[in-house]
Amino acid sequence: MLYFEQIPVGYSCTIGAWQLNEADVIAFARAWDPQPFHIDKAAAETSMFGELVASSLHVFAICTRLFFDHDDEIQVMAMLGKDKIRFSHPARATDLLVYTTECTSAKPSTTKSDRGIIVLADSVARDSGEVVMTQEVTLMVAREPG
Repeated sequence: MLYFEQIPVGYSCTIGAWQLNEADVIAFARAWDPQPFHIDKAAAETSMFGELVASSLHVFAICTRLFFDHDDEIQVMAMLGKDKIRFSHPARATDLLVYTTECTSAKPSTTKSDRGIIVLADSVARDSGEVVMTQEVTLMVAREPG
């Protein structure tokens, strides 16, 4: 478990990797973002993407799953915000996505001694290194007990 004290500015790690596949991309999009280039392979081939691509919401969901499955288990009390979200390339239905993060800010709370606020710069890239998405996430994190 990682508490606020163990996450200084500069802390970085690979959170995890996720293999997309056509069936999951279509199923997620049918439920949450039913645009033709997410749910219909033929329509996707005639779209600006030229192939089936995952919804941005799917990429966010993958990040959340990987974050909470990660061995370090940052002791998150609350997510306070997501900022500077950019999708520079689509996540293709065949991509292996790799999620990395780096702490860019860490400040103890001035009003509550049991917590601090960190900002993480996240990146999701294809295994080739081509960046799909970046974002900054602000988290309230528990301080070490005792």
